[in-house]
Amino acid sequence: MGGHLYPAHTRIGLPKMSFQSTAAQLVNLAEAEGGNHESLNPAVTGGAALIILLLLLWVTTRFNRDR
Repeated sequence: MGGHLYPAHTRIGLPKMSFQSTAAQLVNLAEAEGGNHESLNPAVTGGAALIILLLLLWVTTRFNRDR
């Protein structure tokens, strides 16, 4: 129907986001917010994530009785 080359949002004048502009905005936001919170310890966060994943693996293997 009409054979338009571009999506509808570019034909009606909405701004087109590019990867570079989006990445630049995310970098600016990350720098403005300051990064890590004082109470976050990487070792504790990683250890908790490991324990949760191991627990999920254990639960999955216990309920998989199709062997």
